[in-house]
Amino acid sequence: MDFINERILEELKKDSRISMSELGRRVHLSAPAVRERVRHLEEQQIIRNYTLDINTKALGFPIEALIEATIKNNRYIDFKEHIQTFTNVDFCYRISGETCFLLKAHFQSFPDVEQFIDDLQRYAHTKSNFIFSDICEDK
Repeated sequence: MDFINERILEELKKDSRISMSELGRRVHLSAPAVRERVRHLEEQQIIRNYTLDINTKALGFPIEALIEATIKNNRYIDFKEHIQTFTNVDFCYRISGETCFLLKAHFQSFPDVEQFIDDLQRYAHTKSNFIFSDICEDK
């Protein structure tokens, strides 16, 4: 990984919709040269996909929570299948430590949070942490 590829990744991280000509201008390469580098980064699976950052608060989901889930009765597979059915879960990671999974979800109301937690109780003990702000949001 050279310096130019690092700069390409930084720019794409800020705005993955940037044109190849603008990206080239920012990293001091021609559009065809930068396009070839991006294609190579994709082939190497360094760039896996391009995503959309949705403002869930603007969509009416003002509550965000990080939820720790510690599996009950060895129900790992059941939990993994169940958690994938929720559209309000942004991520769910299997982690090390006392907790088995860490997930982030967004909600319209606290009764929705309560229902979500109640639903998970079949599979896991939970601990909820509510997100007040994102310190790194404007990076």
